[in-house]
This record gives sequence, structure tokens and C-alpha cells, in this order.
Amino acid sequence: MVIGNWLIKLIGLIINNKRLLGIIVVSVILRLGAALYLGNDVTPLPGTTDQVSYHNLALRLLEGHGFSFDRTWWPATAADAPTAHWSFLYTFYLAAVYTVFGPSALIARLIQALIVGIFQPYLAYRLGSVVFDRRVGLVSAGITAVYTYFFYYAATLMTEAFYLTAILAGLNLMVSLSEPEQNGRVRGRIRLALFLGLALGTAVLLRQLYLLVIPFLFLWLWWRQYKQSGKLPLVETAAALLVVVVMIVPFTIYNYGRFDRFVLLNTNAGYAFYWGNHPIYGTRFISILPPEMGTYRDLIPAELRRQRLDEAALDQELLSRGIGFVTDDPGRYVLLSLSRIPAYFVFWPTADSELLSNLSRLTSFTLFLPFMLYGLIRSIYLGRGLGYLQSPAALLVLVAALYTAIHLLSWALIRYRLPVDAVMVIFAGSAVVDIGERLRAGSLFSRKLAAHQGQ
Repeated sequence: MVIGNWLIKLIGLIINNKRLLGIIVVSVILRLGAALYLGNDVTPLPGTTDQVSYHNLALRLLEGHGFSFDRTWWPATAADAPTAHWSFLYTFYLAAVYTVFGPSALIARLIQALIVGIFQPYLAYRLGSVVFDRRVGLVSAGITAVYTYFFYYAATLMTEAFYLTAILAGLNLMVSLSEPEQNGRVRGRIRLALFLGLALGTAVLLRQLYLLVIPFLFLWLWWRQYKQSGKLPLVETAAALLVVVVMIVPFTIYNYGRFDRFVLLNTNAGYAFYWGNHPIYGTRFISILPPEMGTYRDLIPAELRRQRLDEAALDQELLSRGIGFVTDDPGRYVLLSLSRIPAYFVFWPTADSELLSNLSRLTSFTLFLPFMLYGLIRSIYLGRGLGYLQSPAALLVLVAALYTAIHLLSWALIRYRLPVDAVMVIFAGSAVVDIGERLRAGSLFSRKLAAHQGQ
């Protein structure tokens, strides 16, 4: 009932705000167009290799084989062996669509594109409006609508589209929960906390890495609340975290039954950290291994391959060895992590990227990066001092910085940066508004000066 009322209010807001409605229409059209372009075939296009795995995993689930593949699969999973490497939640989404409409990748793309086409710009609008003002909210929504990476990944059968939406929803709810007008409304605060837990839990089920960000989100909330009222939001924090735990625990129990060991959610952290910090790189990270360096599976020690460990056992063993790489040579690890910066923030065309990748980069990150940096610097400058740390803008900076640090310390790919892009779009929106105001003021001054000189 609460969700139904919220959806009615959302529809009313969008219809009554003609500019926002127009932005959302453009957003939906672009994402549906991308879905039609990708079509019903599921092939590994640039940056979308994972969709082949999700598609096949959903089909296997519907055929009654559970979460497994019919042949040896990435990362090092044997045929018919249990896998927890992939998001359970997103696999369920595809399986649900395939159950109703048949195994149609195109329909799954269209449904996904429609959902995120509405909610991504709307959530960017709300976040920009709260952090800055409604003009910034509208511009942020507009940038989100046309940002090429966003509408491209909105049509892929991967977690990115829903993951970005869940992150934006969580940030909106976190900021709302921290607002002074909510301080005295106990029931309203608990309801917001429960929805916050739902958004955070969804993000974690799509990408377990977000678990590392959640504690810092609540530290910011505690800091802001303490500075405002001298109280800590203990009940609200407990309510939100309880929802997250309830969403994760069933999968933890399921994993224990299959692997006979504790696996919180997914088996991918160990593989990523091991491969991302292997001594084969030296001090220069390469996001994709060239043929002369072999394959990622070749990097797994021969003695581990001979033991035929299951996916979970191998993941944990690789994580231990990856940590060993760091402790054995901390200096190399620091230099290797620094070398990941270009791979993470690349904004120029590269010879080893396909045309589609270069075009997507130039029409999204390259185009808006100057505005992101301008808005970020302006925000910090105007809010300088400790007071800035409790502002909603500081929360966005915190998330972007943490997410960046996590990937620079582990494994950096362009698509792993998309959550940072989604947050930084809000600063780009503030930059566009500020530049627009300056240009209008300059134009007005010029007209007044010309009129004065003509007298």
C-alpha cells in the first residue's frame, strides 16, 4: 500500500513537471533504442561479456539444473558444479522474464530499459534537487538521460542498470533520512530506514562489493545527525541494516548447503583480487591480458588446479594468496594500484578499444568530465570547512572516493567506474547551471553597457 501511494505521487510529480517528463521520455527512448539495437542475440559485445553468463545461467535455472553451467565456465567452474560467482538477484530477474515470455533476451532488455529509463533520471533529479536545487536536479536528470554509458548498459543483460538505480535510490533515501524535518517523525524515519535497507540490500545482491561502502554511509549519517541534534540514529540504522541482513542470509544458507563452507553471498572477490594483483603485472596493471601472457586461468597455480577445488574453496584460497602478494611486496602493490588510475579514468580514444567503445566514451565521460570536476571543485570551495563534511554533497564525494579507492586497490575496468559517474553527474549538473548563470549575467551586463553607451 505504501509503495502504491508512492508510485501514484511519483507519476503525478512527473506529469506535472513538463521538463522532467520530457527528460524521462528521452531517457526511455534512448534505452529502448539501445535494447532494440542489441536485439535478441546474446553475444559478448564490448564491455558486455558477462551477459552471456547471465543468459545461460537463467536458462539452466529454468531447466532445473540450479545455479550451474553445462560446461567449464568462467572463472574456473567445472561443468554442472554449483556457482555463486554471479548475482542471484539478476539471474532471478532474467529467469522470471523468460518464464513469462519465453527465453527472449530482447524482451528482458526492453523491460529493463523501460524501468531504469524512468527511474535513473528521476532519482538523479531528486538527488540534484536536494543536494543543490531543482535547476541542478533537472540538468542532472538530463545528463543521466543522454549519458551514453548509462543507456548502453541499460540494455545489456547485466547488473549495471539496476545496480546504478539502486545506488541512486539509496543515496536519495540516506539524504532524506538525514534531513532536519525528519528528526521528530519517528514513524516516518523508521519507514525511510526500511526503504533505505531495501535499496542497499538490492545494491548488495546485485554487486556484493557495495557492502564495503555501506558502513561509511551510516558513519556520514551519524555525523550529520549528531551535529544537527546531538543524537545518533541508532534505531534507524538497526532497522535498515536488519533489512540488508534479511536479504542476504537466505543466500548465505543456500551457499553453505552447496559448498559446505561459509560463503556470505558471491564467490568473486578472491578471483578478482588474486588476478588483479598477480606478480605477472609487475608494477603496471593491464585490464585485459594479452595473448603472450596467457589466460587468467593459466595464472591459477597448477597445484590448486590439480586439487579440483570447488568454486568457493578456490575463491577463498586465491584471496589468501592475493593478500600474500600484497604483504610480500607492499611497494609493488602501491605502484600497481597507482598504475590502475589510467585504466579506471580513461577518457581518450584508445587503439585497443573498438569503435563502439570509443564513441561511448567520447559521448559520455569525455564530454562531461570537465563539468564533473568543475562542479566538484566549486562544491568543495563553497562549502569549505568542517561543515562541508555533513552536507549531502560530501556524501556524494565520499561514495565516489570510496568506490574509486576500492577498484584502484583491486581491479579497474571502465564499467566498474559507472557508479562514480552516476554520482558525479550531480556535480556536472551544478556546473552547467553555474556556467549558464554566469553567461546570462555576462550577456545582461553587455546589453546594459551597450544601451548605456548608446545614450
